[in-house]
Amino acid sequence: MAAKNAVGPKLKVTQTKSTISHIARNRATVKALGLRGIGTSSVIADNDATRGMVRQVRFLVSVEEIAGDAAPKGARSTPAAATDDATPAEEER
Repeated sequence: MAAKNAVGPKLKVTQTKSTISHIARNRATVKALGLRGIGTSSVIADNDATRGMVRQVRFLVSVEEIAGDAAPKGARSTPAAATDDATPAEEER
């Protein structure tokens, strides 16, 4: 079994279209991906489950593959992938 804090490939998912007038199943999938509105992004683990979720709502989101260590600044991450690495600029605030 893999370690819980294992660093692996990640996906940056960004919502590009509204979920208004889409079925509840699609709205729930977008919400489960950590997206709250158009333009919001979420960094999630790259595995079969999350790829399946993204595939179901591919017409509402855009996806980028990123390295496990390089989370884009300002992107939300799932609770399992959250880290306490603060940059020096953030520590001064």
